[in-house]
Amino acid sequence: MSPIHFTFSATFILGLAGLAFHRSHLLSALLCLESMMLSLFLALSLWTLQLNSTSFATSPLILLAFSACEASVGLALLVATARTHGTDRLQNLNLLQC
Repeated sequence: MSPIHFTFSATFILGLAGLAFHRSHLLSALLCLESMMLSLFLALSLWTLQLNSTSFATSPLILLAFSACEASVGLALLVATARTHGTDRLQNLNLLQC
């Protein structure tokens, strides 16, 4: 495994570990998701450049568009949660209540 592939794999794993272990606030979970999407975008972009293929050239842009949509939905949920519950702490949220 080359150092570049190891770096992108390590950043993805660190983002996943941050999402799994530091779940106290919704904002920190959203930041971990964004770091995972950024590492995927960079890895996919470098993979497309290494293949030198034009058929995969749009895949990083599609991933970036989905990442922007995910970020906007996450921020909308953060604002809605903060308005209804008064905080963004994940321990205060209960999925069984309406």
